[in-house]
Amino acid sequence: MLQSSYNYSLVAVSLLIASLASYTALDFAGRISSIGKDPSRIYWLLGGTCAMGLGIWSMHFVGMLAFSLPIVLGYDLAITAYSLLIALLSSYFALSVMARDAASWPRLICSGTALGVGIASMHYTGMAAMRMSPSIEYTPSVFLLSLAIAVSASIAALRISSTLRSRPYKLMWLPRMAAAVVMGLAITGMHYTGMEAANFPIGSICGAASGIDAHWLAVTVIVATMSILVIALVLSVVDARMEAHTGAFNRSLRIANERLQYQATHDALTGLPNRMLLSERIQHAIAAAERTNNRFAVYFIDLDGFKAINDTLGHTVGDALLKELADRLKATVRKEDIVARLGGDEFVIMVENIPDISMAAHIAEKLFNCFKAEFNLMGAGAGSGGMGISPSIGISLYPDNGATMEVLLRHADAAMYEVKASGRNNYLFFESSMNVASMRTIEIQRSMRTAIKDRQFFIHYQPKFDCNGLVSGAEALLRWQHPRLGLISPAEFITIAERSGQIIEIGYWVIEEVCKQLNEWAASGQETVKVAVNLSQIQLRAPNLVEEVLALTTRFGIAPSMMMFEITESVAMQNAEETMKTVAKLQGAGFDLAIDDFGTGYSSLSYLQQFAVRQLKVDRTFVNRLSESDPKALSVVAAIINLAHSLNMEVVAEGVETQSQHAILKGMQCDQVQGYLMAKPLSNEEFSKLMRRQGRCAFDFGGSKISAGEPVTASAH
Repeated sequence: MLQSSYNYSLVAVSLLIASLASYTALDFAGRISSIGKDPSRIYWLLGGTCAMGLGIWSMHFVGMLAFSLPIVLGYDLAITAYSLLIALLSSYFALSVMARDAASWPRLICSGTALGVGIASMHYTGMAAMRMSPSIEYTPSVFLLSLAIAVSASIAALRISSTLRSRPYKLMWLPRMAAAVVMGLAITGMHYTGMEAANFPIGSICGAASGIDAHWLAVTVIVATMSILVIALVLSVVDARMEAHTGAFNRSLRIANERLQYQATHDALTGLPNRMLLSERIQHAIAAAERTNNRFAVYFIDLDGFKAINDTLGHTVGDALLKELADRLKATVRKEDIVARLGGDEFVIMVENIPDISMAAHIAEKLFNCFKAEFNLMGAGAGSGGMGISPSIGISLYPDNGATMEVLLRHADAAMYEVKASGRNNYLFFESSMNVASMRTIEIQRSMRTAIKDRQFFIHYQPKFDCNGLVSGAEALLRWQHPRLGLISPAEFITIAERSGQIIEIGYWVIEEVCKQLNEWAASGQETVKVAVNLSQIQLRAPNLVEEVLALTTRFGIAPSMMMFEITESVAMQNAEETMKTVAKLQGAGFDLAIDDFGTGYSSLSYLQQFAVRQLKVDRTFVNRLSESDPKALSVVAAIINLAHSLNMEVVAEGVETQSQHAILKGMQCDQVQGYLMAKPLSNEEFSKLMRRQGRCAFDFGGSKISAGEPVTASAH
């Protein structure tokens, strides 16, 4: 047999090419697997096939060039091309298998066997391209060993590829490199084992000897193959990074979309579902209840006096309270129920599968219990940290109280307003009788939000006269001309404003309008008088009341002595210690104070003395009964006047409507009177006319209301 030899430099290069081809195959398999069914998959599969097939074939060709015999060797072009085709087909099959999901061992063995036979066929076809004469003789045992190595290497390659696919792409380069070296050793091992199996008899002639320089041929094949493999790898890496960046961008976009979706359906402060998501959930509940013939309940919760908390203690405290309440409500109901915040201090809870009204009432009691413990607001600037608040809860049931989301919410809202009208801090189920009154209350409360901006509020001034008929002052009275409901009585809307906390904003608007009017009167050279403004209990508790009022008087250039604030006797005595502090601050700033509706409450004389207010106003209920035939009324009014004078206070009698009432009050030395006998509440223009006429003649209690000129009256009171 002819003695063969090897160029070990080319042997090493063949190993490098095999390893690089293996790495390329694993990389492309990972890329193809990662893009799934994307249309670009076929291009990656074809590109990977060319790179892998050419790499394996080049390894074989370089290995053949590393082999030498003591005769001139060459290779038939057609047969060599056929061996390259076998390498490409085998590579296409291998990449197709590698890119699939993890396969079972039987499937791996079958696929690996087919791939190994293909690689071996490529090798032995390439050797046949030498066209040796006589033919090459193969040692059967070594031939079978080379075939076994080819099959084993193929099974190992498929298994490694399947294992690597389960790892993140960016973490696979080191394991893939190690696997590529192992696969390269297996492929080259198969090649050189096959070469070892070949025997060349003495006198053999190579029929394909062409005289081409083997070294130049080797360099050409090596450079071309390495270039193709490197380019393929670079393209794969660049594309992988672009895909990673695209994936990261898509993930960021998805997260942003999810965040936007969440923000669109959830309340920003509490994280609870908002009206949009609540509406969707109620619609689903209606559909489910129709199928199963079940009931569900809607609970509409409004916090009593929450706006006053926001206005007096600040939004930080209010927000902290809302967040803690949201947590309590969520913990009270089941996970499948929904707790939503509609905005402000309005919460809605929907509870499904309510068998009867007693179960709905039981759940209402549980919701009510959420408010029994004080709210811990230490970190929100709420003083000692503990604060109590009560709820008004309205309940509607499906299908008893409505078959649509809008009707159920409206009826629960109506029941809630009925709770507020009947004293708050309770819950009620909707009844059809609630609709008319509650709808009016709801419309009034909601209209208040735009009443100031739309100039629906206006001020009338009711003059105060001394007993000689001269105007000594005026009381500012708030009026509201609603575009649909018409003129709304203050007795109706003031109560609603106090319950909702909107009285604070409205109260400051009244003070601002009075300051503006006093400024206009002074600017026109008209004689001005002290104007009294009523303060509610909620306004009186506002921590910045004095500062806000002083800011308004300073802005319009009004001396505090030109304004008086009236508080009712019941408000003054409700929290006398705190009231005295506020009264003292107002008096220290230069404002006068008056006690309104005196005699209707239960004043403590010691507190009354400490208040040191300027005026006591006798309630109209006592004035109305003044006559010589009612000695008890005479005694009460006389006692009030004597008490006030003993405390250096003025007395104003309200509701004077007859000349006899005025005569009696004058005889008792009452300081001032006001009522329809002299004038109804007047607009600012009408009050200006009254003040101008006063300069010519005082009020004549025995004749017409104004002695000179036309009488002055107002259209509303």
